[in-house]
Amino acid sequence: MFTGIVEELGEVTAIENLGDSSRFRLRGPAVTENAKHGDSIAVNGVCLTVVDFEDGEFTADVMAETLKRSSLGALATGSRVNLERPVAVGGRLGGHIVQGHVDGTGTVVERTPSEHWELVRISLPAALSRYVVEKGSITVDGVSLTVVDAGPDYFTISLIPTTLALTTLGIKGPGDPVNLEVDVLAKYVERLLGAGGGTTDTAQPTEPTHTAQPTERIERAQQTQQTEQPEELDR
Repeated sequence: MFTGIVEELGEVTAIENLGDSSRFRLRGPAVTENAKHGDSIAVNGVCLTVVDFEDGEFTADVMAETLKRSSLGALATGSRVNLERPVAVGGRLGGHIVQGHVDGTGTVVERTPSEHWELVRISLPAALSRYVVEKGSITVDGVSLTVVDAGPDYFTISLIPTTLALTTLGIKGPGDPVNLEVDVLAKYVERLLGAGGGTTDTAQPTEPTHTAQPTERIERAQQTQQTEQPEELDR
């Protein structure tokens, strides 16, 4: 699990086409510190597995399905990428729960700069719009952000100077693709409520157990005594 707080702005140093997949080599000295084979690293919000690492770089295999469903297929040698290692148990959840499982891609539509921040409008696939709400959380290229405004096919986010300087969102322009991951809690709630097309069996409450009132217990006791009296012997 990740938290959407980018640790490092890395760089793609090589891409090897393997036919039905690609092998990426990426530079990230911070995220490769103490790295091990099989570790996970989020690259622009996509959870990838470390194949090997050396001298501040690591390689990861990316399946054709991932290349198709995410913006990683648009990367080239020299592309900058957001990098984050999984959050450690007991660590600070600085952003929100991020799985690294991209739900779809959007496109930067418009950027409106201000003196100290920037408002960015991003297109949103219609199938994801129901999970995006004003003041809710969304992950854009692996960055945990708060939704400013949400429409049927778009949403807006505000970027502070730190985000602009230390992530790829500072250099993305209109027309550039971005990876989107909606808040997984919203999807779980939808599933539990049965809105996702499935049915949820809800246990029906059992009938309340009848408890005899004090007067009923006395009457029953008297009836029991009467029925249990021994028959009188013939004298």
